[in-house]
Amino acid sequence: MRTGPSALSTLFIVLLFLAMDAYVFVAVRSIVSNFSPKWKIVIFALYWVISAIVLTSVLFYSKIPWEKFMEARSYYITFAVGVFFAKMLVIIFLLIDDGRRGVLWVIEKVRSAPAVALVEQGKEEATGISRSQFLMKTGLLLGGTMLGTLLYGLSNKYNYHVRKIRLTFKNLPAAFKGMTIVQISDVHSGSFNDKEAVQKGIELIKAQKPDLIVFTGDLVNDKSDEMDHYISVFNQIKAPMGVYSTLGNHDYGDYFPWPDYDEKRQSVLKTKNLERLKSIHGEMGWRLLMNEHVILEKDGEKMALLGIENWSANPRFPRKGDMKAAYEGTADIPFKILLSHDPTHWDAQVRSDYKDIDLMLAGHTHGMQFGVEIPFFKWSPAQYIYKQWAGLYQDGKQSLYVNRGFGFLGYPGRVGIMPEITVIELV
Repeated sequence: MRTGPSALSTLFIVLLFLAMDAYVFVAVRSIVSNFSPKWKIVIFALYWVISAIVLTSVLFYSKIPWEKFMEARSYYITFAVGVFFAKMLVIIFLLIDDGRRGVLWVIEKVRSAPAVALVEQGKEEATGISRSQFLMKTGLLLGGTMLGTLLYGLSNKYNYHVRKIRLTFKNLPAAFKGMTIVQISDVHSGSFNDKEAVQKGIELIKAQKPDLIVFTGDLVNDKSDEMDHYISVFNQIKAPMGVYSTLGNHDYGDYFPWPDYDEKRQSVLKTKNLERLKSIHGEMGWRLLMNEHVILEKDGEKMALLGIENWSANPRFPRKGDMKAAYEGTADIPFKILLSHDPTHWDAQVRSDYKDIDLMLAGHTHGMQFGVEIPFFKWSPAQYIYKQWAGLYQDGKQSLYVNRGFGFLGYPGRVGIMPEITVIELV
């Protein structure tokens, strides 16, 4: 059942958005003060039309049957969030300017010295641009840049990047030296709208010719039927040593607004959905590891591949994984790899209780699909939420690799953090 916002919260939202729009409009009006009347009318009309569209859609968001328009929902969220934060950047600079002018006003009143303001004004005129104009233009430039960046990122959602790393382990059995593993994670098939583009990603995976392929959770956004059009794509993934997978938090259907039956009926629907999703793994030729392990053998030597259901240190996400069950029977195996969707599992349990897990492979964060990755510098908002959020992390003899995700969720794009196909070589 959808419930709309209360009258009080609706009033608050309207007043907040109108206040933001009016405040930012001051900057827009100032910047275009020298434009022709015709262009002023066009710019002002465009500004208020965009503001009205965003405000109206926010107010009626809960009444829109988004499940029928999931792609449109993603683009709407991108636009609305982009506009909101662009205006917030402008407001920050306007507040700085208002604060500066307020300080000057107080100094003038306290000292009874108008000369202070006159000197300040004289300096501004000498430079050819007032501080107010500079701050307004800077705010508008940054706000526009942010919105433009988010819109540009829409073109990167299928821009798959192959990342290759070599990991050295002293206890790696000689028979597995040079073994290559392809890891993908977070497919989120419900977000896809271009089967041909996804196929190009699959071709990249096949081109790596790995010995082993692993998938670390979140095959769908919510429902198993999201995979109906993509089973024939992902079942092309093959490897000599097999394809193994595990579940992520989205695979349980916890975030879908199931029909408003009683809790027991909803539980039945979710269970059927999950069972169907599990069977899809099998139909694609993937071995789904549910709190269990398999022993991989080569030339008489062994390694263990463990896979658990979602296990998160964050109480917002499911903790269904059972490491004890998955680990049992592997103590004597010299080398172990763990598939576990959420990277918080590494610090919370793996490093402390299972010190002989040599390599854990995770996903979940997507690198927030937004950030900067250049040589010697890596940043994303994800780092303020997750200690390990993208790439390789090591502690003593143990390693964790966090895949940036094959698909996308929410924001239908990527800025700086590209969709990833990881190729790991063990040496």
